[in-house]
Amino acid sequence: MSPLSLDLSPDLFPALTEAQADPDGPGAHRPALHFGDRSLTYGELAATASPLAARVAEAGRIAVWATPTLETAVAVVAALLAGVPAVPLNPKSGESELGHIVSDSAPTLVLAAPGTQLPPALAALERLDIDTSAPTTSLPSPGAPDPESPALIVYTSGTTGPPKGAVIPRRAIATTLDALADAWQWTGDDVLVHGLPLFHVHGLILGILGPLRRGGSVRHLGRFETAGVARELSEGATMLFGVPTMYHRIAETLPDDPALAKALARARLLVSGSAALPVHDHERIAQATGRRVIERYGMTETLMNTSVRADGEPRAGTVGVPLPGVELRLTEEDGTTAVEAYDGETVGEIQVRGPNLFTEYLNRPEATAAAFTEDGWFRTGDMAVRDPDGYVRIVGRKATDLIKSGGYKIGAGEIENALLEHPGVREAAVTGEPDADLGERIVAWIVPADPQSPPTVDELADHVARRLAPHKRPRVVHHLDALPRNDMGKIMKRALTHD
Repeated sequence: MSPLSLDLSPDLFPALTEAQADPDGPGAHRPALHFGDRSLTYGELAATASPLAARVAEAGRIAVWATPTLETAVAVVAALLAGVPAVPLNPKSGESELGHIVSDSAPTLVLAAPGTQLPPALAALERLDIDTSAPTTSLPSPGAPDPESPALIVYTSGTTGPPKGAVIPRRAIATTLDALADAWQWTGDDVLVHGLPLFHVHGLILGILGPLRRGGSVRHLGRFETAGVARELSEGATMLFGVPTMYHRIAETLPDDPALAKALARARLLVSGSAALPVHDHERIAQATGRRVIERYGMTETLMNTSVRADGEPRAGTVGVPLPGVELRLTEEDGTTAVEAYDGETVGEIQVRGPNLFTEYLNRPEATAAAFTEDGWFRTGDMAVRDPDGYVRIVGRKATDLIKSGGYKIGAGEIENALLEHPGVREAAVTGEPDADLGERIVAWIVPADPQSPPTVDELADHVARRLAPHKRPRVVHHLDALPRNDMGKIMKRALTHD
């Protein structure tokens, strides 16, 4: 592992600064952003974003209507140049959620693409349309923000109450992107393709700001489709970012699409995140392309914590090792006693500490205090085990995926992966329910591959017992047409009911 030099200067985008200083230089003509048939070079991005930065410099805080468009990328870059905190808004949010976010974050402006119809929840905000037609000259960027100053306020999914605004400082963005550059050998020569939404960490910070910090380029598909992935990777893209639902579609398409298999085989790096990628999909993609998907682990409050390294073993079912600069420990249920075992079996809660962390939950001092231990570790709520070589394997969320059955602590994630290896299972989720004898019994929620002939509970129990251990077998099986998922493809287990 190479040492990491953390650049905490206010300049998040050196290539953009260079293009701004020398509009006729070679760096200014390098491609930066590409959305469909629209694109901007670094020179054009500087000339487009810097006037917008000057206009919003005194705004205090701005909202960005974060559609998957060139305008969203320009707006966020402009806010970062101006040192003004930006609040990315999910265009699919309902009125109640949007109203809460606007009230909580109190932006003075909302930036949107021209012609976009905004919902009533934003009606009281002054609107500023984003002009992506570059003027003839760029303006100097206002100020030189402190590394600790807020860059983005990204709202959590709100699974346990109203969404909370995680205040992400410039320091966290810079250190996370530089740590990923170290882990993934990410350079300005890389061309990233993705089709992720732009209102969260994965799509916006990693997928847009990441290439810009490296001086490389990004080709956004607008909307994910396997044909777009094949086209861009065949035409020079070197990296693909996706979530498990996207890679599942890729795995399903590969047997009948040799062009897609050939394109993926050319990629330097295939990265999955935001949820666990089933081992079955890992293996299908590797078998068809010769390329293995690597996984990383992060969350809104921490940005990225771990990753399988580009020069490491791309082991399916793991999220790799802690990134440079990130401390990671597992703890017992008391939240303070460290789990020392590296045996691949002992479950503990992940806690992290490092420069990648958020500053606070906006307007929530109590929630902020509760999220950290007294000695500064952030409680992620994710449960994991560590293999002997330090690789981390996440087994689920503490609130929904830790099942205590028969005296054992069991992670739902490993059972889900085992179920997905059964040929009769298309999708799987695992939860626990009260049991008078066991404490909790394991419940499997299955989308069968053939609805007319679904696998039985005995068949699945034997399958899991053979692969894992008898105490990890499901005792109850429910068959569904589909699993409830959010916009990022994560299964919403709280929506699974026994009625």
